[in-house]
Amino acid sequence: MEKHQAAPPARHRAATERPDHFLPHIQGLRAIAVLLVVVYHFWPGRLTGGYIGVDVFFVISGFLITQQLARQLERTDRIALPSFYAKRARRLLPAAITVLVFASLATLFIMPLSSLTENVREILASTFYVENWVLALNSVDYLAAANEASLVQHYWSLSLEEQFYLFWPVLMLGASVFAVRVLKRRKWVGLIAVLAIVGLGSFALSVVVTATDPAAAYFVTYTRVWEFAVGGALALLPRLRPTRAWQSNILGWGGIAVVLGCGYFFTAATPFPGYMAALPVLGTAAIIVAHHREKPWDAGRVLSWRPVSFIGDISYSLYLWHWPLIVIAPYIPGWGLSIYNRIALFLFCFVLAWLTKRFIEDPARDWRFFTTRRPRTTLIAVVAAMAVSTLFVTGAWAVQQPKYDAEATQLAQTLADPPQCFGAASGPTDGLAPIDPCVNPELDGLIIPSPGFGNADRPEHPDCLSTLNDATVRDCQFGSDDADAPQIALIGDSHAYALMDPFIQMAETNGWHLTTYLKGGCPWTTTPLAARDAFAVSCDSWRSSLSAALTSHEPFDAVFTAALTDRTVSGASDDGTAAVGGYVEAWTPVLDAGTPIVTVVDNPAWEDDPNKCLRTEDASLCTVPREDGLASFDPIASAASTAVAAGQDVTLLDFSDTYCTADECPAVVGGANVYRDVDHLTRTFAFTLEPFIASAMSDAIAR
Repeated sequence: MEKHQAAPPARHRAATERPDHFLPHIQGLRAIAVLLVVVYHFWPGRLTGGYIGVDVFFVISGFLITQQLARQLERTDRIALPSFYAKRARRLLPAAITVLVFASLATLFIMPLSSLTENVREILASTFYVENWVLALNSVDYLAAANEASLVQHYWSLSLEEQFYLFWPVLMLGASVFAVRVLKRRKWVGLIAVLAIVGLGSFALSVVVTATDPAAAYFVTYTRVWEFAVGGALALLPRLRPTRAWQSNILGWGGIAVVLGCGYFFTAATPFPGYMAALPVLGTAAIIVAHHREKPWDAGRVLSWRPVSFIGDISYSLYLWHWPLIVIAPYIPGWGLSIYNRIALFLFCFVLAWLTKRFIEDPARDWRFFTTRRPRTTLIAVVAAMAVSTLFVTGAWAVQQPKYDAEATQLAQTLADPPQCFGAASGPTDGLAPIDPCVNPELDGLIIPSPGFGNADRPEHPDCLSTLNDATVRDCQFGSDDADAPQIALIGDSHAYALMDPFIQMAETNGWHLTTYLKGGCPWTTTPLAARDAFAVSCDSWRSSLSAALTSHEPFDAVFTAALTDRTVSGASDDGTAAVGGYVEAWTPVLDAGTPIVTVVDNPAWEDDPNKCLRTEDASLCTVPREDGLASFDPIASAASTAVAAGQDVTLLDFSDTYCTADECPAVVGGANVYRDVDHLTRTFAFTLEPFIASAMSDAIAR
């Protein structure tokens, strides 16, 4: 009797049974996409354009989903929407919810309190697949490495894909019905017309919004739909695919070169996703149609090589896991992200991704309990899974929020009655006069705010800071409203904003009237920013409006300005003449009006947030060499010297020897945690500078 081989278990069926339309080389393309993203996140300085990996995924998704729906329309003239959504949910949700639950537990047990609000909000947004819109509304710049990222910030791309999965089948079905019943045309005419309209409209919006609001453009759905549409066009227009092997290889290898080249040469300054996104998108399209794989050197054959396709098989779980592990690592004692730890964590991500695919992704997709029942059973399970994720994250919030509130209360009490020698009071100088030696043994081992709360110790009144492409001059008013009150102004970028609360307090204490003019990343100078993008244009506009506001205002009695050391302006990389001249030129009209200017040497900057070190190491180990922390050239200091030499009234404060010893710059000075991130002062430490700044401002007002 002839033996019949038993059917493979359901959980292995996906790996052993491939449909006729399956294109093996697409798994290799997935591998390229996920490796671009993962390597970019592990080593952003080595692969500066790796973020284009998500665009590769978008094109692949557009192709595969459109192909699947088109086959169904061809066979049945309809699209079974409930069944489609149920299959998508079984494919994507189990692993996604698993990682979200893990993120909630990490928020509870590992992450600092300062990240609580951000993590809870974004885990909830990711649970309901609206993370991209939350990030867009918060104007988070995904490409700015200095931003403190949540555990699930990478879910923005998954959210965008899910939104595509929701509306695309409905749009295709509606277009086919409209073409047949109204236009009396074949359904493919309607599909291609809608795809062209949606794709071209989305591309136009992408170009415009990227130029005007790049941070939001990176995340919002309508600037990315065209990338899915390109993949959809490949599915609906099979004649686009080459018929000869040499044509396939030109497209395949050319597409690979374009995609990898974009990953290597693109940077955070590349206007993206606008017109520049067309390069990786078209490169991906070329790879998709390069399906020939008969010869060992065929691009399709190389991308189908088992080790490469294996990475493609686990790409979804690999994408899910890698980011939260990167974010968590610095907060685990003894771990961090040294080069060797990065490599070990990088490899561990692959192991974890394989385990997730093997024991969560595949079983959930083929679980007979769902596949043999109506789609509504799966959809009910989806609601239940989202409820579980919501329960975990709200539980983490309920436990951690009282701790957060307690930290905030303790911090307020410390500022109300600071210890002796706290922070900058420990000296030794403000650059004008020696500070009396001040040593308080009780400060040994004290860190206020705590490392877990350091990132949350931010200035108040964020509405007074113009950010990103906002060119509005926000002239916030504080202090005395008496007609004869001394008029002072605080002008500058986010480093000036870090001193805003102490300035408000000194204005209220001394009976001054304070006006603030602040824009993040835009120092008060006439030297243009090096990158000539939309932000640079907004900075130019803000500076122009600032000059007009200062001219129309009655002369101030004193002005204070501060800025990040100008590594971002033209001239910072040469001898600094242009950078120094820009400050002098900006200050001259104010000085000529008889207003003294007080400024300050910029504080040290760190390669990574020192709060991470303070969470896992003794404070004595959390230092940066003085020559690395303090800029070798500070154009504000040079501009002040130039102005003084010209007989103008400029006072320069210099706390460098307070921030740093002769050899190193510690993260904690006089028991005060100095930094809330890599280069911004904590609100607490800023208050310890207040007596010295107030003295300099009083002297300037008196003159």
